[in-house]
Amino acid sequence: MREFAVPPVVTVPDEDNTLTALWDAADNHPASILYMRSFDDGATWQDVTAPAFRDEVIAAAKGLAAAGVQPGDRVALMSSTRYEWTLLDYAIWAAGAVTVTIYETSSADQARWILEDSGAVAAIAETPEMKDLIEGLGTAVKDVWSIDGGGVDALNALGADSGVDIEERRTARRADDLATIVYTSGTTGRPKGCMLTHRNLLADIRNVIPEVPVVLFEGARMLMFLSLAHVLARILQIAGVESRTTIAHADRSKLTAIMPVVKPTTLLAIPRVFEKVYAGAHQKAVDGGKGHLFEKAAVCAKEYSRALDKPGGPGLGLKLRHKLWDVLVYGKIRAAVGGACTSAVSGGAALGPELGHFFRGVGITIFEGYGLTETSPVLSLNLPTAIKVGSIGRPIPGTALRVADDGELEAKGLQVFGGYWNNDAATAEVLDADGWFSTGDIAEIDDDGYVTITGRKKDIIVTAGGKNVAPGPMEKIMDAHPLIAYAMVVGEGRPYIGALISVDGDMLPDWLSRRGKDPKTAIADLTEDPELLAELQVKVDEANATVSKAEQIKRFRVIPVELSEDAGEITPSVKVKRHVVMEKYSSEINALYEKAREDTKR
Repeated sequence: MREFAVPPVVTVPDEDNTLTALWDAADNHPASILYMRSFDDGATWQDVTAPAFRDEVIAAAKGLAAAGVQPGDRVALMSSTRYEWTLLDYAIWAAGAVTVTIYETSSADQARWILEDSGAVAAIAETPEMKDLIEGLGTAVKDVWSIDGGGVDALNALGADSGVDIEERRTARRADDLATIVYTSGTTGRPKGCMLTHRNLLADIRNVIPEVPVVLFEGARMLMFLSLAHVLARILQIAGVESRTTIAHADRSKLTAIMPVVKPTTLLAIPRVFEKVYAGAHQKAVDGGKGHLFEKAAVCAKEYSRALDKPGGPGLGLKLRHKLWDVLVYGKIRAAVGGACTSAVSGGAALGPELGHFFRGVGITIFEGYGLTETSPVLSLNLPTAIKVGSIGRPIPGTALRVADDGELEAKGLQVFGGYWNNDAATAEVLDADGWFSTGDIAEIDDDGYVTITGRKKDIIVTAGGKNVAPGPMEKIMDAHPLIAYAMVVGEGRPYIGALISVDGDMLPDWLSRRGKDPKTAIADLTEDPELLAELQVKVDEANATVSKAEQIKRFRVIPVELSEDAGEITPSVKVKRHVVMEKYSSEINALYEKAREDTKR
């Protein structure tokens, strides 16, 4: 069993909670700008200082308390990422309560489950429609406010003359008190409520901030567009206050217009976002007749990045080529994300070394990390002083990681949760008596402590011939193609490995136009298109080149629609729900093996 541990650099005092840093910033750093708040649909922006934000938090917290919310009560928050999400999260904490997050895209059934399981007594919804949805579920929730329906003003008015002592409530919450219940994305069944304490969250992020001074620091600007219901965005929301980094909230669909205004110094994103940026830049170059130049620039960027890890660094010739491409290509990519961005944080899934090297070569270093909802979430991270592109970094300070005999990665640290809400049986399955948490991921740890995830334990495919195949690495290679939204490797109990490919509906029209085809052609009409299949086969061949012959994809099929969250096939954190896709597209999977059955009959 291989184990690697890093001692903590920061300890969390028992009296601290997630509000401590905000009160410290307001009292001792009053000029700190914690947020850039947008108005008029992003047309205008206003700086929010630490004292101003604290005052808003107190006003909303008084309203919650006046409405009857007691310390320890659960309050649900269902909204897209916006300034008010953060404001109300901190207000719930200031009232002494516990925030229960619900994705804004959740169905009525999902919302009902979370509200009932958590025992939420109140809820805050983004829109009047979401408010109506919650009120119509018949749960024990007594009060529901709508952000767009004047909910924040209503809370402020309710608490204005209440006389509630928020200071007493705030200081009464201790590090080991429950801060939030974050439900898992439900890729394998009913979402489970992860209980995270104030200590879990603070131990995690306070041990990261000193290690990434080029990412989180006073005066840095972070663009927040991932869902704050996801624990990755949530921990960096807390990081913003802890490090006094300025955060601007954004709608993902409006990033192109917002980035030049905010000029972020760092981005938080999942791999899919970086894949889209790369694919978009490539497509733009192809459309302009300069695709071959972009591809040469991409090769140079990757070579330059890899050379940075070698003794002596890049040679003179490579430096000159890199400088040329920086003027012609790389500078334009950096300009597209605001012109000031030099770093990014990626989590939620494996990024892949090719993308990592490309962006570092362009001048945007992506610090890839790893964690789960149950671990607050960061367990490992590539750092400015210790980076290995393609890995998920080394354990962050205060964390121990080990690989069990069956290859599963296990973790221990103060950021590891205490269990699932109302589910002792599920807790016992993942936490042992010594506090080691079973992640469910298959991993390797090298001699320097860098961790590489090679697959998901439950996703390991065992073919009819007994071959164990990890689908993740091959899927990641295929996902990097501009035309591929999602690739899913299959083959459990089958004679060979196959794959389902979901085509990217945003990229398809341009591809069709360049080939003289109708750009409005539906994906369903292209599943047997020879040109499309030939293009996708190139990427399948690339994935096959990385594995043994027995693990290679023998056949693939294009499914007739793009997988989506609305259809229940993709989680809000952009992971494929394998069990859903397997069931929904069982006929497509069976078709992959029809030829094998015919051959057997002969």
